[in-house]
Amino acid sequence: MMLFNSGQHARRESSRVPGNRTRDLPKSLTGIRGLDEITLGGLPRGRPTLVCGGPGSGKTLLGLTFLVNGVLHFGEPGVLMTFEENAEEVASDVASLGFDLPDLISSATTTSC
Repeated sequence: MMLFNSGQHARRESSRVPGNRTRDLPKSLTGIRGLDEITLGGLPRGRPTLVCGGPGSGKTLLGLTFLVNGVLHFGEPGVLMTFEENAEEVASDVASLGFDLPDLISSATTTSC
């Protein structure tokens, strides 16, 4: 899975670079408590982020949580492409997190048309 974010909901954070050099790296908040903290402000803005792991390790749930938080809390659009699960399976998987994907998709489609 690879996540890409445009970074509209970004903030600047100082991040440590090996060699004790410090530089500003624009970040996009994920809205995932703990992840935004350990990444010092989220994922690098405007850059792809590769998420690796075996089956069932949570890659899709991480990506969907990032997308849903972007839509709900930061006004960001989002797209998920999956090659192994259909829409119903994905919606069922994230329902356990309290996300109603069909409702989110329906409301996004209604407001953008």
